[in-house]
Amino acid sequence: MKKKILYVDDEKINLLLFENNFKKFYTVLVAKDGFEGLKVLDENTDTLIIISDMRMPGMTGIEFITKAKAKYPDKKFYILTGFEITQQIREALDTGLILEYFKKPFEIKKIHAKIAEALNN
Repeated sequence: MKKKILYVDDEKINLLLFENNFKKFYTVLVAKDGFEGLKVLDENTDTLIIISDMRMPGMTGIEFITKAKAKYPDKKFYILTGFEITQQIREALDTGLILEYFKKPFEIKKIHAKIAEALNN
C-alpha cells in the first residue's frame, strides 16, 4: 500500500501538477487551503508527509502547519513557496516546525528524495 502525503495549495494548477508528478509513488491527497488541509488530516490520520504552499488566503502555510503539528506532532511538514525564504520560514526551520523549504517551480527529484528520506527515518 502506498504511503499518504498531503499537498496544500490554493492554486488548482499546482495541486494537479503535484498530484500528477507524485501519484505513482504515493497516495496524494490535496487541499485548496489550510482549513481543508486540517479536515483532510482529520479524515486521513495515517498521512505521513504534509507539504504546504506558504501564501494562501485565510491561513498561511505556517499557520496551517502550526495548527496541524499541534494536533499531529509525529507528521513531517514542509513549505513550498514561489518566494524567497522569509524570516517566518527561517524561524519555522530553526524551531523544527518544518523540515525543509522548497522553492517553486518545484523540483520533482529534490522533493521526492526528501520525502523518501523522511519516510525511511
